[in-house]
Amino acid sequence: MSNSDQPKKDKIAKLLASKKAHELQLTPEILFDKIRQGDKNGLSEAITLLESQRAEDRTKSHKLLELLLPYSGNSIRIGITGVPGVGKSTFIESFGKYLVDNGFKVAVLAIDPSSERSGGSILGDKTRMVELANHPSAFIRPTATGGSLGGVARKTRESIVLCEAAGFDVILIETVGVGQSEIAVHSMTDFFLLLMLAGAGDELQGIKRGIMEMADTIVITKADGDNVKKANLARSEYKNAIHLFPPKENEWIPKVETVSSLEKTGVEKIWEIIESFKLLVTSNGWISKNRNDQQEYWMNEAIKEELLHSFYETPGLKELLEDVSEKLKKGEITSFQASDLIMKFYHEQQKNI
Repeated sequence: MSNSDQPKKDKIAKLLASKKAHELQLTPEILFDKIRQGDKNGLSEAITLLESQRAEDRTKSHKLLELLLPYSGNSIRIGITGVPGVGKSTFIESFGKYLVDNGFKVAVLAIDPSSERSGGSILGDKTRMVELANHPSAFIRPTATGGSLGGVARKTRESIVLCEAAGFDVILIETVGVGQSEIAVHSMTDFFLLLMLAGAGDELQGIKRGIMEMADTIVITKADGDNVKKANLARSEYKNAIHLFPPKENEWIPKVETVSSLEKTGVEKIWEIIESFKLLVTSNGWISKNRNDQQEYWMNEAIKEELLHSFYETPGLKELLEDVSEKLKKGEITSFQASDLIMKFYHEQQKNI
């Protein structure tokens, strides 16, 4: 090592030591105070703590959630999904700006289990949502990178608690990944917005029927310029289609609207719909029941995740899996026999604990 490298290494060591000292000072009690005061830096630090895999950080985050839970639950939680190219980030910025301009505090979170492979889009979204990101009443949090859908969704679910305790009135949960992400978002929100494009082929075949059935409102985006006629036609088609779906348990009849984030038209109608929805589901008691059901769902998901983690951490299991996989590839055993061997080994190991 040359003498010229030493100052640089000393500087890095000093920065790392300072970072570690700062992290040690962030006790659950200190983070609790920061969050309750609406400190966005404190909120970011707390979400980073939630995302940590270290055992000591998990203990801290559990304590923090315990402290903050009584102060959560006072927001409207809105899920937002849509086909690629629909303009989610543009809509979220336009919608978010409308809300903050009307006195609401808005937090934007995302679920993206694919981010480790693709890089995701939420970081790009944050740079595109410049005005909203810089507003004092808004908070935009990129999703944790990588991990299973269950893990990322659980962190997002817990981040909602933190945002609500920090005083945010409206929580927007965006799906960045595709597939099961929509189901995860639906299972942690009160209201589900599905964004669709007009004139992109057969509208009713463009997205899975199951996702359409989850929607509380379908929004046709980019309803401006030459696209207005197509957007209105798509709106009529979707209105006819949603009548074919079974009625919702909450008594809500899904709506279809058109918006132009570019021209900033139609966004206020979406908020009026959400307020009508909130009034209905609060008065008929559905929102409380739904949130209780969601709590139970996430309890079961957390148990499954912990069991899976515990299973694969069993001493000797990795070696057995490799051995059994080889036999399976050679056709010496069937997949059911392989599964039986692995489970027998796991149960024997559990007996010895």
